[in-house]
Amino acid sequence: MKSYETIWEIFNKCPNNQMRDVFIDEVEVADTDAYIRQKFQDKNATWEKSVLPDGTIVYDINASGILQRFSFTEI
Repeated sequence: MKSYETIWEIFNKCPNNQMRDVFIDEVEVADTDAYIRQKFQDKNATWEKSVLPDGTIVYDINASGILQRFSFTEI
């Protein structure tokens, strides 16, 4: 298993409000795809995965119309 710092951002749906909820945590996971599937299992969710040049894994998620971003950075 690898250790990651995770950043979970939930974007505000209000048009003129740029604030977002941000949660930072440390997790140990073997498979980030499985972690995302488990975290959003109760929602009608779709996501797009990308890997940044520094190795950070980013999931852009649409969970029942709520846009979110979940990032994994290995520590």
